Amino acid sequence: MMRPDPEQAFRQTGWPGLRARLFHLYFVLRRPMTLGVRGLIHDRTSNSVFLIRHTYVPGWQLPGGGVELGETMIEALARELSEEGNIALTAPPVLKSMHFNRRASRRDHVGLYLVEQFNQTAPKQPDREVAAAGFFPLDCLPEGTTPATLRRIAEIFSGAAASPFW
Repeated sequence: MMRPDPEQAFRQTGWPGLRARLFHLYFVLRRPMTLGVRGLIHDRTSNSVFLIRHTYVPGWQLPGGGVELGETMIEALARELSEEGNIALTAPPVLKSMHFNRRASRRDHVGLYLVEQFNQTAPKQPDREVAAAGFFPLDCLPEGTTPATLRRIAEIFSGAAASPFW
């Protein structure tokens, strides 16, 4: 018997799916390959991680986004963390792994950074992009955390082998 695909619940359909495909088409025409960054923000004191839920895709996930032209990966990460979580880096983050995001497109790659030295200037309030955000204990992640996010957390904190795929 075939097992259900755990990623299926997080696939975009309807207008959000069409919008995502249009964005990818735009970037295919503008750039032959895309590069993104995600931050695994770990608060050692509470043993919790920072997750966000976007307004345009389902599920709780790590904050991050695309690297813009002329921007380093760390600059992109700092910008995304500020925009999506009011989080400022206080020390250089640690690049933990690189992944091919074949579910997004045939040309998308994501760098995963571990961030354990940071300040959050204020709790993130919902806006047009981020529906909800917060810190969650590693042993009590919210329902609807995406499979990719769960894999990255397991790779960092449980010693699971890093997958080449997002």
